Amino acid sequence: MNEIIIDTNVLFAGLYSASGASYKLLGLLVSSDFEITLSTPLLFEYEDVLKRNQVLLNLEPTEIEIILDNLCRLAHFQKVYFLWRPYLPDPKDDMVLELAVAANNQIIVTHNLKDFAGVNKFGVEAITPKQFLERLK
Repeated sequence: MNEIIIDTNVLFAGLYSASGASYKLLGLLVSSDFEITLSTPLLFEYEDVLKRNQVLLNLEPTEIEIILDNLCRLAHFQKVYFLWRPYLPDPKDDMVLELAVAANNQIIVTHNLKDFAGVNKFGVEAITPKQFLERLK
């Protein structure tokens, strides 16, 4: 089974708008031949971003908890024992890269490709949700 890491901006975009590739990607989590990889720090980042933006996302706190619980249920959890920091400009992006390396995961799905420049040195590729969906076809 293919495993991917979903950057926080993709989760946010998928919950914000029902008309894009991020939304389609989230909809495929239950029925597709791929799964997501999570770490505890990434899950906490998801929670922080969703709760800070709950009004914008039109979500109740209980709905956010249900979303996070479902992501946990669907995900492969990976502990990260080795830090590569600093490598990328944003420490939160470093956290995602470290998860990809620890999980031997080759794909990070993100809207911020420029923020992940150079991750190919670790055998990791950053692609957009649209690019990932095209590969699934």
